Amino acid sequence: MPVLIHGDSAVAGQGIVYEVLQMCRLEGYETGGTLHFVINNQVGFTTDFDDARSADYCTSIAAMVKAPVIHVNGDDVEAVVYAVELATEYRQRFNSDVFIDMVCYRRHGHNESDDPQYTQPDMYKLIAAHPNPREIYSAQLASFNEVEAALAQKMDTEFWQLLQERLDLVKQKELPYIFQKPELAWKEMALAQATDFEQSPITGISKERVNLIVEGLSRVPAGFTPLPKVQKMLETRRKNMADNKSLDWAAAELLAYAAILLDGNNVRMSGQDVKRGTFSHRHAVLFDETAQRTDSKEKREYNRLNHFAEQQGRFLIYNSLLSEYAVLGFEYGYSIASPEVLTIWEAQFGDFSNGAQIIIDQFLSSSESKWSIGSGIGLLLPHGYEGQGPEHSSARLERFLQLSAELNMCVTNITTPANFFHLLRRQLAWKFRKPLVVMSPKWGLRAYPESSIFDIIEDTRFQEIIDDPHISKPEAVKRLLLCSGKIYYDLREYQKANQRNDVAIVRLEQLYPIAEGQLKAILDKYSQASVYWAQEEPENMGAWWHIADYLHPAPRVIARKRSASPAIGYGKYHPKEQQSLVAAAFE
Repeated sequence: MPVLIHGDSAVAGQGIVYEVLQMCRLEGYETGGTLHFVINNQVGFTTDFDDARSADYCTSIAAMVKAPVIHVNGDDVEAVVYAVELATEYRQRFNSDVFIDMVCYRRHGHNESDDPQYTQPDMYKLIAAHPNPREIYSAQLASFNEVEAALAQKMDTEFWQLLQERLDLVKQKELPYIFQKPELAWKEMALAQATDFEQSPITGISKERVNLIVEGLSRVPAGFTPLPKVQKMLETRRKNMADNKSLDWAAAELLAYAAILLDGNNVRMSGQDVKRGTFSHRHAVLFDETAQRTDSKEKREYNRLNHFAEQQGRFLIYNSLLSEYAVLGFEYGYSIASPEVLTIWEAQFGDFSNGAQIIIDQFLSSSESKWSIGSGIGLLLPHGYEGQGPEHSSARLERFLQLSAELNMCVTNITTPANFFHLLRRQLAWKFRKPLVVMSPKWGLRAYPESSIFDIIEDTRFQEIIDDPHISKPEAVKRLLLCSGKIYYDLREYQKANQRNDVAIVRLEQLYPIAEGQLKAILDKYSQASVYWAQEEPENMGAWWHIADYLHPAPRVIARKRSASPAIGYGKYHPKEQQSLVAAAFE
């Protein structure tokens, strides 16, 4: 049974409470009911309750989901115990959230150095003269008869004696501890070393397994009629994989999930529209056209990834509520409790991860350093400059790189479907777990140049850095362009059209941790060339400052001019800006 402990000001004032409560009966997030215990000390730091909320009660938010609220006087010990027993029984019987509002007070300030009398002088005069709950309960027992009074005194003496005995025991002999299942799973994990990021483990799969997955992804049950557009896409993708031996982004992604499932592991994915993918590329779940036309209340859904073999992992995928903060928090917690599961959260657009910034800052990026708590969660953040304006361009790559230190997470910007396949597989292939941030290519989710299916077979692995395959004479290269993500294809198109064999374009697929040995080998290979960093983002954003810290002397930068906004909002001007940026890279 989940138990959440709130302060009165927090339960009324923090938006996360509303978002989590809104999840309580949704598929994929329900917990069978949560007991919310509110310690209502009538003050939030120095905020009086009449400054802390507009509602009548701090627990008024419970009415949103019709969760009962039990208000109880914190000075009445037996009433508090009864309220907890009643709330627990309600939760167990109805599998619903329930609130206990324990009205009490804070005897001291927010911390040892805070004096609450500065802001609540009248209240704290009353509190200073008020007996504590133990004294009140002892007096209540004493009022019954002398036997009860003696019992209260005896219990008080025995309690303090018990505390001392337990303290002495622990000092002399460490108490045995029984590890829970998630803890046992984490105990089997190793700690990551810098050398682990120089080269990734092999994550390729056999031809037979590829064929099994391709066939399985193409099947639909008898009597099931996919939507016509989706049916056409399925046929095209099957032909590309089976006949042309090529993979687009969505095919590579689904193949990665399927391979993990066939290894016996589960995959959990959530986010807004993840079943089809915001960019209508994934279609992990198909919808029956006939059922929709007949306006059936039961949507007929077919999860394509749960039908490869009798013995396989489960693919759990949920379209989330319109929330980033609470949903990412839920998935982060899930990844901690289930390190053997590939847990993925996808933002509808990468920019929308802004709404989850507290989870990213406080937990995802720093939990291992602060509390030795690891996580293997993956974040898919659609990112790319395509003229869609400042709210639909940037997943704020620079923020994630600023948070990167002490091998705390992996930040990537991938250019090939095959490399994305290996990146996802690597999450569970490692003997440790790290959060993964992927700048997913918006344009590329449906239109990226395809990978060969042979790039995911047998002894293949994730490529941290991809050299320029079109350069035959490294010694003739005068300019080395380092880049990451979608801009590579714009640069490559210009390079090809203008036959610029004197310019090499090298892709950094993983921006943190950087495979320093591989990068040094690249720089040595093109030692006669001047080095530049090219990016779509404005100069004060993107990966430029991160790269400048790694290379000495720092490369020169080719980027949009410094800007307060992530991108311009005028679609017609965007192509001209992009063309100018690419041309500057080859000047």
